[in-house]
Amino acid sequence: MSAFNNTTSSPSIFLLTAFPGLELAHAWISIPVCCLYTIALLGNSMILFVIASERSLHKPMYYFLSMLSAADLCLTFTTLPTVLGVLWFHAREISFKACIIQMFFIHAFSLLESSVLVAMAFDRFMAICNPLKYATVLTDMMIVMIGLIICIRLLIFMFPLGPALKSLSFQGGQELSHPFCYHPDMIKHTYSNPWVTSFWGMFIQLYLTGTDLLFIISSYVLILHTVLSILAPKKQQKALSTCACHICAVTTFYVPMISLSLAHRLFNSTPSVVCSILANVYLLLPPVLNPIIYSLKTKTIRQAMLQLFQSKHPQGPNVRGLRGRWV
Repeated sequence: MSAFNNTTSSPSIFLLTAFPGLELAHAWISIPVCCLYTIALLGNSMILFVIASERSLHKPMYYFLSMLSAADLCLTFTTLPTVLGVLWFHAREISFKACIIQMFFIHAFSLLESSVLVAMAFDRFMAICNPLKYATVLTDMMIVMIGLIICIRLLIFMFPLGPALKSLSFQGGQELSHPFCYHPDMIKHTYSNPWVTSFWGMFIQLYLTGTDLLFIISSYVLILHTVLSILAPKKQQKALSTCACHICAVTTFYVPMISLSLAHRLFNSTPSVVCSILANVYLLLPPVLNPIIYSLKTKTIRQAMLQLFQSKHPQGPNVRGLRGRWV
């Protein structure tokens, strides 16, 4: 147990925690965690590769999907070293500077994903509510402009966070609730008033993600109003089916994020194991499920993946017959 109780009291380090009370089971827990990370990395890489390779997918909807996959990949790479380090090698110590950097990227890529989900909601709104203007509004230049706006927004709200945290005095050697650095978790260990700092962090998070979520909900209210005005039931179902993947992506991203934020900031009595599970769900569920959902529910993605594999591994006339049935 001494390997798990490394509590060096240097003011320049934090101690990461994977699953409190389950330290002896880390080797077994690491198996499903590694599987989830593998699915997230391979799935999102495949989505990016397929969209880049297939000219038929060079459309606004798939450009936004590639942005979502890129954000998921970056978020996965940000947490993977410390999560596997804690589970495999019990490497709990992380320096203050490394913790600040990891926390910055976790929140930056989370904000990036939230912004991309807003852009995807706008894409669905234009496709269903204004289909005649879709091609003229969502041009390649407009996609580039939306990407630039997302990046500028990210820089404006994230860059002040680093200097603000560096100005705070933290208690050294404190044990964090997760195997990565998360702002509400770190802020509990400051010498200054943690409630004020935590409230300010929650205000910023609610302002940014709350605005994004409000825009998404408003878009779907208008989409639903348009769909209900369609008389043909089959056309209604087809219109709603194009939004199913995005609705799933929004749900898997915002529900764990809001739950984790509330558990840290409002419900102090929440067991640490529950917080740990929520944190891992928040950071692993969207990167794992998004490529699966879009691969299964989007026919063009499935066809592109099938054709890609067939071109890499040709198998004679049977393959050509199968391709003909898909296309």
